[in-house]
Amino acid sequence: MSQKKAVLQVDGQDDIELPVYSPTLGKDVVDVNGLGGQGLFTYDPGFQSTAACESRITFIDGENGKLLHRGYSIEELASRSDYLEVCYLLLNGELPNPDERNDFVTTIKHHTMIHEQLRNLFNGFRRDAHPMAIMCGVVGALSAFYHDSTDISNPEHRTITAHRLIAKIPTIAAMSYKYSLGQPFMHPRNDLGYAENFLHMMFGVPAEETQVSPTLARAMDRIFILHADHEQNASTSTVRLAGSSGANPFACIAAGISALWGPAHGGANEAVLNMLDEIGDVSQIEKYIAKAKDKNDPFKLMGFGHRVYKNYDPRATVMRESCHEVLNELGIHDQKLELAMKLEEIALNDDYFRDKKLFPNVDFYSGIILSAMGIPTSMFTVIFALSRTVGWIAHWNEMISNTYKIGRPRQLYTGPTERPFVPLNQR
Repeated sequence: MSQKKAVLQVDGQDDIELPVYSPTLGKDVVDVNGLGGQGLFTYDPGFQSTAACESRITFIDGENGKLLHRGYSIEELASRSDYLEVCYLLLNGELPNPDERNDFVTTIKHHTMIHEQLRNLFNGFRRDAHPMAIMCGVVGALSAFYHDSTDISNPEHRTITAHRLIAKIPTIAAMSYKYSLGQPFMHPRNDLGYAENFLHMMFGVPAEETQVSPTLARAMDRIFILHADHEQNASTSTVRLAGSSGANPFACIAAGISALWGPAHGGANEAVLNMLDEIGDVSQIEKYIAKAKDKNDPFKLMGFGHRVYKNYDPRATVMRESCHEVLNELGIHDQKLELAMKLEEIALNDDYFRDKKLFPNVDFYSGIILSAMGIPTSMFTVIFALSRTVGWIAHWNEMISNTYKIGRPRQLYTGPTERPFVPLNQR
């Protein structure tokens, strides 16, 4: 596999040769696995320069603004496919043929219900509990209900688990929202598409037939697609690390949800709306644009630029289109949304932001779409978790399917050296 070598020179030691691997796409990787035997470890806080695994699922080229799932560009998938087809692709490596697609969709629809006793678990939460807290608890509790297919060494069991998670997470997510309102839970409907069904469970009531706008359903489906997977991010790495111990897969996904709950990971679109609240009015935009340009001012334009994408976020182009479709469909004249559109217009035409490539990212538009649909900010990260579930389970399955080791990072210890214990009466 390796035809290249890197040579590490350390004072007082012989040169150390390290294999260098070349991926199908992306940068070469130096294999430092053998350094431990030489009495050395690497130091890489945040794993910014470390490939922790080998994967065939997703590739990100941040320099050129590319995101590929199994080789297919995110722009094509979001424009020409739908979420369940993308789920099939992520899980199986190839797009389905018509029969495979129909079988997969039918299977997912038949797993959308949850165990009746699991519904009782919601009564243990306060009504004002954060929906992500409920998600962590209820998804983790799935491990106590589905014992028939948790042999992780069995490929068929892993497939059943994947199908259950993709099917049940939208039901649990909608229930967490309904519970906060004190409204009755809405059963899933097998005659609706995946995104339609989620909106039905979110906003439907037993007293009347649910009417879901095709435009809103398509926009929600695109949100699901655009957040389905994003390589080795914090939550995906958490799922892999938890899974490396052989843990129950439902518990691993609950761990991923917990990692996503952190505002540095899954809360970016909520931060966009908080920023719009701070700006307050269109008349204040120029003032805040100036603040964003001032390096001595802590204010930042949330939803602009991206840690991974140094050029542009390829997901944002499709999301922008959906954003404007939704606003046109709903005829929204909300002050906050008008403010967002004006901010987008100014930033896209400002030389400062263009030169620094601080373009609106997927979080900027998704927050606006979700807000326009009437979804509260407390549910934004829940919807992110719903979307990302397939990515988590695909990475977990890929790891379990191959030879793997339990995760065990090392450290740069900077504490005290060994010292004698001093009895209490002598201190």
